[in-house]
Amino acid sequence: MMYHKLRTCLASVKEKVDFRPEAALILGSGLGDYADEIDITDTIEYSEIEGFPVSTVKGHKGRFVFGYVEKTPVVVMQGRVHYYEGYPMPDVVLPTRLMGMLGAKKILLTNAAGGINDTFKPGDFMMITDHITTGIPSPLIGPNIEELGTRFPDMSEVYSNRLCNIIRQYAAECGIDMKEGVYVQFTGPNYETPAEVRLAKSWGGDAVGMSTACEAMAARHMGLEVCGISCITNLAAGLSKQELNHKEVQETADRVANSFKRLVTRIVVNM
Repeated sequence: MMYHKLRTCLASVKEKVDFRPEAALILGSGLGDYADEIDITDTIEYSEIEGFPVSTVKGHKGRFVFGYVEKTPVVVMQGRVHYYEGYPMPDVVLPTRLMGMLGAKKILLTNAAGGINDTFKPGDFMMITDHITTGIPSPLIGPNIEELGTRFPDMSEVYSNRLCNIIRQYAAECGIDMKEGVYVQFTGPNYETPAEVRLAKSWGGDAVGMSTACEAMAARHMGLEVCGISCITNLAAGLSKQELNHKEVQETADRVANSFKRLVTRIVVNM
C-alpha cells in the first residue's frame, strides 16, 4: 500500500519535472531560504503532488526545489512534514523515500534543535553523529517495503563517517566551531518538559527536537548515505529561565543563516 503511494507520488513528480538529483537536502525551521539561492531549474508545491503530505508549520514553505549547487544536481525539501502534524510515520518519511526514488544517493538533514549539552549555546551548529528514537515510533513498523530495503536494516552507522569527515573539514574552513553529538527525537508539538530533557541527557543526548531521526532511519533503510546538522536555537527546557517559543527558534536560525548557507554549499559540492 505505501509503496503504491510512493509510486503514485513519483509518477506525479515526473509528469512535471525531468530532473535526476544526486543529493537531497531537507531544510529545517528558519533554514529554508537556502533553497532560494541555488541555481533553480524547477519547483513543485507539495500540494501539487498526488497523495503527498503537506507541511502546515509556519516557516516551512512546503515545496520541492530542483536545481544545482555549483555543478551538483540536488533536490531540496523546503519545509518538512512532522509527526506532530498528525500524519502517520510512513507519511512523515514519504518525502525522504521519494527523493531517494528520484535518484538521490546522499542526503543532508538539517533542523532547529534545543541544546542539552552544557557546552552548547544558541547559534551553535551540531553535527549529528548518532541519534535516539525511543520517544517516537519507527518509520519501518508495518509490512516491509522490499523494493526499498531489508526487513531488519543495520543502524550501526546511520550517519556516514565519510560525510561526517567532510562536514568537519569544511566547517573548519568556514571558521565554524562545529559541535558534535547525539540527537534525540521526541514527538512534539509541545516542547519537552525539564524531566524529559534530564532523561534525554541521561541517555547520552546532546540535542533534542521533533524531526530528522525518523527521516535518517528511512534513508538508511533504502541505502542512502546520510549526514545531519542541528542548529542549536535554544537551550532545552529546564536549562534556562526563559520560556521556549517558536519565534526564538526562527530568530536564532535567521541570525546564523549566512554561516549555514556557506557551509551547506561546501558540503554538498564535496559529498
